Amino acid sequence: MDYAAILALQICSAVASLVLISLGLAVIFGMMRVINLAHGEFLMLGGYAAITAYNNGVNLWLAMLIVAPLTVGLFGIVVERLIIRHLYGRLIDTMLATWGLSLAMIGFVTVVFGNTVSGISAPLGSLTIGAYRTGAYEVFLVLVAAVLLVAGWAVLRFTRLGLIARGTMQNAAMAAALGVSPSLVYAVTFGVGAALSGLVGGLLAPLSGVVPTIGAAYIAKAFITVISGGAAILSGTAIASGLLGTINTAMTFAFTPVLGEVALLAAAVILLRILPQGITGRFFQRSL
Repeated sequence: MDYAAILALQICSAVASLVLISLGLAVIFGMMRVINLAHGEFLMLGGYAAITAYNNGVNLWLAMLIVAPLTVGLFGIVVERLIIRHLYGRLIDTMLATWGLSLAMIGFVTVVFGNTVSGISAPLGSLTIGAYRTGAYEVFLVLVAAVLLVAGWAVLRFTRLGLIARGTMQNAAMAAALGVSPSLVYAVTFGVGAALSGLVGGLLAPLSGVVPTIGAAYIAKAFITVISGGAAILSGTAIASGLLGTINTAMTFAFTPVLGEVALLAAAVILLRILPQGITGRFFQRSL
């Protein structure tokens, strides 16, 4: 019974991890159709923002929940204004520009912080389940992932801002005719996606530490999850995260972490072979 409980908790943690690292990318790619290859570096920047703020006396929770998303969100708006806004509708050019941005960010952060791992201790202590122990902070991240999904759905479904954002992405010309500024909506949407990435980067810093090249560890899983989920921003990300996270954790427990990663990639390849438009491209087509 204890083993089953700890396995279920680890599956929830793996699913939450995929949701968190994919959510910012899902907003930018799902709503704006911009392939942001600097997504991993946005996560990295959020981690460094949280660690730097904490080392300078800011409360840990404020550093992770406020400083990190604000820093990366503002940076994202600047990037959108200076680079991305000139490349809408030019998919290859956007990929090249964001890839160059990721390399520039890695180089800049390496110069400033060095090529060593920086980190902070995870708060909240440990949680005992029978003969097993796990970090209570991992349970907190599961709750954060659930809250972000529900909050994102509520904003897009029930608020005027969400309606304006969805309408602009579907038909920018019509939105402009109704008095909405598509340019402003694009900037805010990109900034929100970047802020979500920064928030997650700050939240994951106590677990994984931060190094300038850590973005490479996030970007592949994030893209796999978002593409497997399909067109629906939130439900697609949640469903794909649930499926891939469960497979990864089950194979890790049954065999080794390496085989768990291989199983995740194999499952994504098979899923996209069967459903080339993703899960929500075939099912849940009217969901957000």
